[in-house]
Amino acid sequence: MDVQLNYLAIFVAALSTFLIGGLWYSPAVFGKAWMKENGFTEESLKGGNMVKIFGLAFVLGLIAAVNLAMFMGPENDPTMGALWGFLAGFGWVATFVGTHYLFERRSFTLFLINAGYSIVALTIMGVILAAWK
Repeated sequence: MDVQLNYLAIFVAALSTFLIGGLWYSPAVFGKAWMKENGFTEESLKGGNMVKIFGLAFVLGLIAAVNLAMFMGPENDPTMGALWGFLAGFGWVATFVGTHYLFERRSFTLFLINAGYSIVALTIMGVILAAWK
């Protein structure tokens, strides 16, 4: 199977996860609830290695974008890209995250926040990948 990948579209799709995540997890949207559900404080979040966290998150976003682009194939329009992204987010990511959360006894609120981000991010990623031929 010969798959033609648009690497610039993949890069932008991965970058979009940062823009969406920055808004999604901001205090204005779900950031405060996310912190509460995880037991985080402003101070505890300052202790992490941000270069490592953001760098690896971007690499994971690139992997997700390549995977989605290969899964979708070349014959898509933005509407189908949105559908494929939504189905990947809801049908795969959210269901597996939900399974983990059940066994880890994590809150339904945290599930909705994190799974919701994945669904939205993958839906937008699908639109970008399908629109940018």
